[in-house]
Amino acid sequence: MYKRVITAVSGGVDSSVAAYLLKAQRCDVVGATLRLFKDGEEHSCCSEQDILDAEKTCIDMGIPHRVISYRESFIENVVKPFSDSYIRGETPNPCIVCNRRVKFKCMYDLCAGEGFDKLATGHYARVRYDAGSDRWLLLKGLDGGKDQSYVLYDLTQEMLSRTLFPVGELSKAQVREIAEEQGFANSDKPDSQDICFIPQGDYGTFIQKFAGFKSLEGDFVDVNGKVLGRHKGIIRYTTGQRRGLGVSADRPLYVVRKDMENNRVVLGDEKDLHFARVQIRDVNLIAMEKLEQPVRVEAKIRYSQKTASALLHPLEEGKALLEFDTPQRAPTPGQSAVFYDGETVIGGGVIENA
Repeated sequence: MYKRVITAVSGGVDSSVAAYLLKAQRCDVVGATLRLFKDGEEHSCCSEQDILDAEKTCIDMGIPHRVISYRESFIENVVKPFSDSYIRGETPNPCIVCNRRVKFKCMYDLCAGEGFDKLATGHYARVRYDAGSDRWLLLKGLDGGKDQSYVLYDLTQEMLSRTLFPVGELSKAQVREIAEEQGFANSDKPDSQDICFIPQGDYGTFIQKFAGFKSLEGDFVDVNGKVLGRHKGIIRYTTGQRRGLGVSADRPLYVVRKDMENNRVVLGDEKDLHFARVQIRDVNLIAMEKLEQPVRVEAKIRYSQKTASALLHPLEEGKALLEFDTPQRAPTPGQSAVFYDGETVIGGGVIENA
């Protein structure tokens, strides 16, 4: 059994139960919470109240709690790349970047630098060492409805080798039941849904304030280039979007792609959204060291989607091509594609184009 475990506690029920389960196994548990914002900055999670909730839960469990200021790293490694990606016309997923570049990096550094045996979080996923390949594997959480392996695909072998996911074998209902039995005040606390630093979801206004970038009005055009109307700034739209376009038509229209060079948003029919081939960049492999030949996988191109059968082709260094058996709806540049072999995460990367 691991002696000393540093556990990320966010103030939510999942991380609280993760810490409790480790303490119940007689581990020496220390809770750690990241402070990512200054007072007055708008955010939907990682707030001062969340920090207080985490502290109270740790006190109730009788474990030490520390708060680590990580705002500068968060701005540099998550918020700025998010803003830059949007300005390039992409729709990024900052939670994936935050996990590797901020949350797990901080916890790993603490783990390695202060003599902890392991780090733990409240994610619904599992980790396992495979002696045959001499690699640490990332597996889906047993609760299919809460599985978070998609947002963890970018973790390194070093990080996984130190990581525990205590709630990965449990369902969300079981986690809440444990929290209620232990009298945790956060047992019924709702899950966070928004991007933490844009709680109202107004990306355009946020990027304008953060980067000083104002997305200018331009043309909506159809797939043949015919002008259909005017848009309010290209970064305010994402692939697959239908609502809020403000374009009159005799049929539903969707954002098919964004033409950044000409400041145009291309609209089309539902059929124009489906693509079988999706190119991926910044590929991180977990289950194998290198992709040397095409591999049959199950893959998904967004968090909430079910996996679909595909062939994963190696391209030049750091890139790959997913060729789906059935065309997928609205592959979105900046979002991530994650590939699986059953319950095991093979790896993933950022969608470049389709």
